[in-house]
Amino acid sequence: MVKLKVRKFGNSLGVILPQEVIHRLHTGDGEFLLLIEGPHGAWQLTPCDPVFEKKMIKAEEIIRRYRNTLRALAD
Repeated sequence: MVKLKVRKFGNSLGVILPQEVIHRLHTGDGEFLLLIEGPHGAWQLTPCDPVFEKKMIKAEEIIRRYRNTLRALAD
């Protein structure tokens, strides 16, 4: 676990990633990261993978389309 402090950058808020985190994410300056919302309010920061990103877009479309069916199955 790494504790990060939120800071103001112009009109935005952001965090500075320690070198250890940058290394473990295999990322660098100018690279994109995905912030993924998980269950129970958890968030996951992951390197941007174009193939994964396309799959997530498709999954979100399916979830929206079959929202009622998925809700009924979850009960």
